[in-house]
Amino acid sequence: MNVEQVIASLNNVLWGDGQVLIYVLLFAGFWFSVKLKFVQFLNFRHMFSVMRNSTKGTDEGGENGSGISSLQALFIGLSARVGTGNLAGVAVAISLGGSGAIFWMWVIALLGMATGFAESVLGQLYKVNDDHKEYRGGPAYYIQKGLNQRWLAILFSLCLFLGYGFSFSAMQANTIADSLNHAFNIPSMYSGAVITILAGLIVLGGLKRIARFAELIVPFMGIAFILVAVAITLMNISAVPAMLYDIITSAFGLQEAGAGMLGAAIKNGIQRGLYSNEAGAGSVPHAAASARPVPNHPVTQGYVQMLGVFLDTIVLCTCTAVIILLADINIGGEMEGIRLTQNAITYHLGESGVYFVSAAISLFAFTSVVANYAYAESNLHFFKLDNKVGRTIYTVMYLAMVFWGSSASLKQVWSMADVALGLMTLVNVVAIVQLTPTIVALMEDYNAKRKLENSIDVNMEFKSDDIKFQGRLHKDIWSK
Repeated sequence: MNVEQVIASLNNVLWGDGQVLIYVLLFAGFWFSVKLKFVQFLNFRHMFSVMRNSTKGTDEGGENGSGISSLQALFIGLSARVGTGNLAGVAVAISLGGSGAIFWMWVIALLGMATGFAESVLGQLYKVNDDHKEYRGGPAYYIQKGLNQRWLAILFSLCLFLGYGFSFSAMQANTIADSLNHAFNIPSMYSGAVITILAGLIVLGGLKRIARFAELIVPFMGIAFILVAVAITLMNISAVPAMLYDIITSAFGLQEAGAGMLGAAIKNGIQRGLYSNEAGAGSVPHAAASARPVPNHPVTQGYVQMLGVFLDTIVLCTCTAVIILLADINIGGEMEGIRLTQNAITYHLGESGVYFVSAAISLFAFTSVVANYAYAESNLHFFKLDNKVGRTIYTVMYLAMVFWGSSASLKQVWSMADVALGLMTLVNVVAIVQLTPTIVALMEDYNAKRKLENSIDVNMEFKSDDIKFQGRLHKDIWSK
């Protein structure tokens, strides 16, 4: 059995006939929604109010470590989330699952907001200081410190390196190269070389340069894309009711001769929704852990990263879906990626549309390439490889995969990414469900302090003796 057959077999278990990940993600979404008392709905407004202090929180380092701001952590999270999943991934979901796949994208996003909240809270609580006095954290850290299961932490880290360190960045580079080739006939090898060089210049500057890059690019590209989608919607406003009706009826297989598409709609909607918003995958806790939130409480980052899930899928993925579904173009049953989105925007905006979407996907995907590096690099500390030699070896391998991915086949790269994401998610969900008592205790502590704050002057800052938590925390970060 060769490598491609092994990857295909694993994908079949995780996403195909076995559909293990679909059941796992639905369970996690419902589990944390109930345990956290539907925080994504009942505290929806508070999620935005937390962002008022999001630009504060950085420090220059000290005995407790140096953190980036909550806003920068949000933008790093969005940098990784907002990429091919929003443009190419939505197109894949629609081409394979029909318009009904969009409804199931919404469902997994709304449920995933609670899952994303839970894992981000844990990322903050169990974070550590590295040798550069920067915060590091993520599933490998809370699995080892919270559950004392080092073997499971190592398994997650290996999947993380396979996924975010290598496969996902290769896939993002593949999408950029394909888009530029389609729009400008630029050979993939040339665009791959440029992508690799630019990525190297940014990631070699460390986490803070990556954070500054994300803070500069993400708002610009997100707002520009939303404005174009709103303009296209207004241009086709009479067709919107029929489009919404088609999404709902297709989602439940109610259309004539459409019952057979029900399974495909659910599978592709959930699969591509997860790939886009990453809720439960264990990636975003790395960004959440790197922040020093205001107020300095782990739950603050839960709200910040929950907002990231909402913006990524409910807002940006919906924009792409609307652009595609309002276009009078042929959507076949074969896997289509970024070119379907390009063709849809060209239909609406003329030939200039292909240039816009090429620019958009280049920015969307490139920010993901950079953020993916930061996620995997944060786990070098876990293996005691957070040194010049370890970082150099990882960086060279990462950049080599970026260059290779620009010329690889679409199906080959997506298959590798799906396996890595599936294994990461499986390990992470098993871990965070076991850590539910700590998550709930943190939420109750935050809510109690928030109630007191409304009546008297109270310090919202979290201390390690405020709750009974599982495992152990890194010394000095949450000092008593």
